[in-house]
Amino acid sequence: MDGIRGIFAGMPWWVKWVAVPLLALFVFGGVITSILGALIGIVFKLLLFVGLVGGLIFVVKKVSGRSTKSSSGEW
Repeated sequence: MDGIRGIFAGMPWWVKWVAVPLLALFVFGGVITSILGALIGIVFKLLLFVGLVGGLIFVVKKVSGRSTKSSSGEW
């Protein structure tokens, strides 16, 4: 770790805080975007699943509540 600090010690601030991160994004940008895309896709699918299950539960309760009331009233 001291070797890396020694290398960056004589460099201007813009090399440490601008050039090196830009180079990292250039080299690893594809990996970063694919990981972020996969995470966003998983979160979207999870939210879609939760919404669909919630909607299904709502519809089932609505329908079963209606049939229970009508059947109890007929008997």
